[in-house]
Amino acid sequence: MKTFLDQDFLLSNATAVTLYEQYAKDMPIIDYHCHISPEQIYRNQPFRNITDIWLGGDHYKWRLMRANGVDEAFITGDASDYDKFMAWAKTVPMTIGNPLYHWSHLELRRFFGIDTLLDETTAPAIWEKTNTMLQSDGFRPRDFITKSNVEVVCTTDDPADTLEYHVKLKDDQTFPVKVVPAFRPDKALRITADTFVPWLHQLEETSGRSIPDYAALLDALTARAEFFHEVGCRTSDHALDTVPYEPTTFEEAAAIFEKALKHEPISLLEENKYRTYTLVFLGKLYARLGWVMQLHMHAARNNNTRMFQRLGPDTGNDAMYDGQLALSLGQLLDTLEQEDGLPKTILYSLNPKDFPVLAAWMGSFQGGGIPGKMQLGAAWWFNDTKAGMLNQMQVLADIGLLSRFVGMLTDSRSFLSYPRHEYFRRLLCDLFGRWVEQGEAPNDMALLGQIIQGICYNNAKAYFQFS
Repeated sequence: MKTFLDQDFLLSNATAVTLYEQYAKDMPIIDYHCHISPEQIYRNQPFRNITDIWLGGDHYKWRLMRANGVDEAFITGDASDYDKFMAWAKTVPMTIGNPLYHWSHLELRRFFGIDTLLDETTAPAIWEKTNTMLQSDGFRPRDFITKSNVEVVCTTDDPADTLEYHVKLKDDQTFPVKVVPAFRPDKALRITADTFVPWLHQLEETSGRSIPDYAALLDALTARAEFFHEVGCRTSDHALDTVPYEPTTFEEAAAIFEKALKHEPISLLEENKYRTYTLVFLGKLYARLGWVMQLHMHAARNNNTRMFQRLGPDTGNDAMYDGQLALSLGQLLDTLEQEDGLPKTILYSLNPKDFPVLAAWMGSFQGGGIPGKMQLGAAWWFNDTKAGMLNQMQVLADIGLLSRFVGMLTDSRSFLSYPRHEYFRRLLCDLFGRWVEQGEAPNDMALLGQIIQGICYNNAKAYFQFS
């Protein structure tokens, strides 16, 4: 019987241990997609307590607390931070089998040196110890990043964001980690949303440009992308819950945009035409800038209307979408390819049924002398589990080149999430170790070590070219 979270955690054989200890463990991290706040990184102010850093904004934990019968007052409500922490501590033992059981204890061990299992009885002492440490030197936002051997943090930013704190961080010589924005123009595509016209006014203010028509919008998006590039951005990101594809012309898209300005009804067909033209325009812009385009697909968001009205988005009420994907995505990629405007692209789906589909489609658009130009994105959100990560890697190995994979990301709002990279790396090494032990891969540590280090760090470094 193995000890819980021992040195060889998730490593089932000697080859896996060698690959992890000698090749994966100490590689730097390029966190190319996350949601942590650049303002928090810049200001580097202490956290109030463990609840502040651990539970604030973490909808992964909130969902499990609700499933465990915890009242909302102790999740997002007005209960004290201590009571919220105690509610989570009571939930933790019930999470065995869920990755949060592993992640929570890894975070306590790696950052606070706490080996004690968290439950209702141990929680008061853990509360006191972590809070004492959080008020001491070495436990501020920047410290958690540097302790985790992070080289690049790539946040998620709207074109209308000023990037004030990215600019300040770029000029801050005291922090060795590169913090760069990712260009996320989702609001530019949501033409039927009530927020669309107010967002246009915000973009006008930030860009210093009037946006009276569609051409002006495209010009403003171009100008903002070029500014993002100057600040260090090398990737875009799109939350495409469904993928539109309706061929159209600039004139049609411009007329639909005009209807939005006048608050006139827009049909689903018109919406998809506008979104298609805008996406193709943006894809070609990213290709010109040498960026990576990330497409996060098949999330069904804000499903609980009552909770959405009470708490807003990103509060744990999302799920997987199971609609069709292949044809519209393929048409979008093909249109960009025909116009020599297909950038390096990472395809994610929240629904694991789509993994083989995405892996097969992306193989149709590899090329240009770029290793792994088209990527099957890391197991994301509901899939960043042991089974989900292994499934994503196995599908990629089956259909494409796992050796060219750009590896793990945190996709998190928490400064304590970096042990997810350790979790991924252990699973990666165990997968390769099992192949060796079963005679499915050669026992060539030089070859396998090079591949492991590529997936952990080197591939992402070459692919994104943040420097």
